[in-house]
Amino acid sequence: MRKRRLLLLAAGLFLLLAGGPIWVLLSGQASLQGDWSTATRQAAGIAPDPKKTRGAIVQVYAARVFSWRGILAVHTWIAVKPTDAPAWTTYQVIGWSVMRGGKAVAIRQEAPDRYWFGNRPEIVADLRGEGVDDIIRRIDRAARSYPYNEEYTVWPGPNSNSFTAWIGREVPGLDLDLPPTAIGKDWLGATTFAAATPSGTGFQLSLYGLFGVIVAVEEGLELNLGGLTLGIDPLDLALKLPGVGRLEPYWNATHVEGPS
Repeated sequence: MRKRRLLLLAAGLFLLLAGGPIWVLLSGQASLQGDWSTATRQAAGIAPDPKKTRGAIVQVYAARVFSWRGILAVHTWIAVKPTDAPAWTTYQVIGWSVMRGGKAVAIRQEAPDRYWFGNRPEIVADLRGEGVDDIIRRIDRAARSYPYNEEYTVWPGPNSNSFTAWIGREVPGLDLDLPPTAIGKDWLGATTFAAATPSGTGFQLSLYGLFGVIVAVEEGLELNLGGLTLGIDPLDLALKLPGVGRLEPYWNATHVEGPS
């Protein structure tokens, strides 16, 4: 009887961890084929036109990773537009830059909502109004002092999502709740095993980004198993599943307008 329960438990855990990625592949949300050199990097038309929008804006984006890794993970980045600025500035970590002997952090003036090699981005966070210019200044300072600027490891980190999560921890007020598919967000470093969550509303324990737990107001309860996240967000009645991301009631879904 005990052996049977263990087998059922193992089977259930396997389905929870593998079911989502398999569904993502079968539903066509990620592909095993493709050529990165021809994949589109055009703007998605989500972000406001900086020449028509005076106020300061911070937006955080996520898009499926190119090729088979998109079955499991997204790539995240931060875009900012200070008050009266004529252009957007993006902050992100790009792995192949390190592989070619460069720095991990890329800071560029460009369209903030570009497709990530064929994959349309979604907005994770959108900040506007009073105090946002100060948040933008702190984001810039934090990005330029990122301690892993010469390191990049796809799994478990530090990677692009480790960078975005690090900025969240360094910049109070950003209130960043990264998607569960942002693999690497729980990598805290080689000698750090406890920290505030990226949202700043709770705490997390993590063993090299491979195993850990989060308890926070924004993130809810998350369990990290090998870099894959299982969790629940009681405030939004949302489930967090590997590959799939967040599953929540339709009335919680946010609609993002086009440029304004």
